[in-house]
Amino acid sequence: MPEHPCSHDRSERVPFGKRDVPADAKSQLVNRVFDSVAKRYDLMNDLMSGGMHRLWKRRMLDELAIRPPARLLDVAGGTGDIALRVLKRFAAYQIEVTLCDLNRRMLDIGRRRAWDQGYLKGINWLCADGEALPLPDCYFDSCTLAFGLRNMTHIDRAVEEIFRVIKPGGQFLCLEFTPDIAPPLRGIYDAYSLRVIPKIGDWVTGDSEAYHYLVNSIRRFPRAAQIAALLEQKGFAGVRVDKLSAGVASLHSAWRV
Repeated sequence: MPEHPCSHDRSERVPFGKRDVPADAKSQLVNRVFDSVAKRYDLMNDLMSGGMHRLWKRRMLDELAIRPPARLLDVAGGTGDIALRVLKRFAAYQIEVTLCDLNRRMLDIGRRRAWDQGYLKGINWLCADGEALPLPDCYFDSCTLAFGLRNMTHIDRAVEEIFRVIKPGGQFLCLEFTPDIAPPLRGIYDAYSLRVIPKIGDWVTGDSEAYHYLVNSIRRFPRAAQIAALLEQKGFAGVRVDKLSAGVASLHSAWRV
């Protein structure tokens, strides 16, 4: 498998929340954020979005084209929310899910949740960097990525890796918060995200800074059209973008050719 060479440019800086940090430091900083919030991560998703993330994820699964037997890769799968939804939705199918995440604490919580729900088989748990997947070429029938692309140090490398491991004809679905908020809602959205969400984060997790990072990572993330252009540039075809909830989130669908 090809590996991306480490950058020797010590001056390269990338977005981390409101500030820029050395590229080789971002993954460790992101890891610390998720170490801090892992135990309450799923509760915070409900509180921050008013439960809307559940509808967005349902929409993503509605778009997922599964033909048994199938191998699905879930990148940045965290506590297993998408993986478990897939197994429940497609229970009658012969499907194997590989859940990949950089944060071991999130994976541990997800594994325990899966066991508690009786899923002792069907999910492979992989702690790895989404920009350098230790997986073979053209192996998966489809790939999902929900709310994790903006945490990557180099999103173009993550897209390249996903393209590499999907089979020709395979599908990639990416659900992500985007800064494409409809103009009439921008003022309300900014006030809520910048002032309210960090306070909720402090109350629930004791770490308001983690949610300052998460909010600002959305504000500095590329617009939905830019992500669509990146997918096409990296070789995906049939790229489609659906803006959800007035642009709060976007769902990208693309196919490996």
